[in-house]
Amino acid sequence: FAADAVVTAADYAEADADRPAFWARQARELLTWNKDFDQTLDWSNPPFAKWFVGGEVNAAYNALDRHVENGLGDRVAIYFEGEPGDTRTYTYAQLTEEVKKAANAFESLGVAKGDRVAVYLPMIPEAVITLLACARIGAVHSVVFGGFSAEALRSRIDDAEA
Repeated sequence: FAADAVVTAADYAEADADRPAFWARQARELLTWNKDFDQTLDWSNPPFAKWFVGGEVNAAYNALDRHVENGLGDRVAIYFEGEPGDTRTYTYAQLTEEVKKAANAFESLGVAKGDRVAVYLPMIPEAVITLLACARIGAVHSVVFGGFSAEALRSRIDDAEA
């Protein structure tokens, strides 16, 4: 595994020679695009960079479905250790099914592409499931910190229009 993760000197040289072309190749090889991008990098308004202009990806598909489709559904996607005695393991296939259920639940509540969803959950597998379910249907999630006061929570939820 570690050998596969190591970046080679050739990779560094390629990136140094033409950084946008390097990242365009990486993006096209490693992600599934719903719509290919027209421009790798728009640097017309520094310091604000726009990457992969015009492209569309589904983060949930790229995080889950493509791994299942490539025969990796039985590989561990999440290994969770919570309080003593609370351990859970989700394979890519299991996590995909849970995300689909949550996405269907959101849609049955009327949540649709472009809607905002405030997420108030601790760091548990259901938080990951919720965020990926939002991505799956095109909803925008806004995670709010559990330690905020009621007033601070209300302010952030209002600001996010969730």
